Amino acid sequence: MRLFRLLWLLHRWLGITFGVVLLLSAVTGFLLLRKKHHDWLQPPMMTAAAGTPDTYQPLAKVYAAVFALGLPEFRDEGDIARIDFRPAQRVHKVTSRHGDVEVQVCAVTLRTQGPAVRRSDWLERLHDGSAFGDLAHGWLFPAVAVVLLFLALSGYVMWGWPKLLRWRRGGISPRA
Repeated sequence: MRLFRLLWLLHRWLGITFGVVLLLSAVTGFLLLRKKHHDWLQPPMMTAAAGTPDTYQPLAKVYAAVFALGLPEFRDEGDIARIDFRPAQRVHKVTSRHGDVEVQVCAVTLRTQGPAVRRSDWLERLHDGSAFGDLAHGWLFPAVAVVLLFLALSGYVMWGWPKLLRWRRGGISPRA
């Protein structure tokens, strides 16, 4: 019974200690799953002009279209974090390194939409712990994942062990 008591204490205190981080991960994970359904989390995709790959503008012109907007988040190539190209929609999504700002550019006409804030990027940094620094991202959040696995397994053991003992003694069926 000492082992069961130790398991119960570990389960309780690890749950209390890491519960805040688990709650943060659960809430941000839910919001990230819903990001395409809510414009305040991720800007909606612009409607681009029809065209074929041979009508797409070169990447240098996409850069120029974004820089022509004169935004402080996009002064030069060093300010660009990434460019996601959506071939089916014919849209380049250009994201800044500063402030989670996105500008969408039509691959055919170079028409722009934005700037718009991508809160989903901020939520992703919260979700994986990188918003709190390298130590949290590299050690704390992986430790929380291991603790979550322990909490799940120990919860099943604490729920099933007494039932198994009663069943062995002939008191109840194992399904009860």
